[in-house]
Amino acid sequence: MSDFRGFLAQRVQPFAEITMVLGIIALCQPWNMFLHRYGLTIVIVGLVAFMLSGWVGKHPSPQEVDARDEPGAHA
Repeated sequence: MSDFRGFLAQRVQPFAEITMVLGIIALCQPWNMFLHRYGLTIVIVGLVAFMLSGWVGKHPSPQEVDARDEPGAHA
């Protein structure tokens, strides 16, 4: 499962970020009506992909959680 989480963190999150930026660019450009019409859809697809990859993404190991609970540990 950790390989899948690594894949999401390395590939899907950057792709989602780029998709959102391209969607914003598509909304702002005045030349192509198709891109302008579907720009918001492109942004939403990127946003959903980013949210899902972050939700399924890397979670702390039990050792990291235990280390944070120790007195005097800095976050």
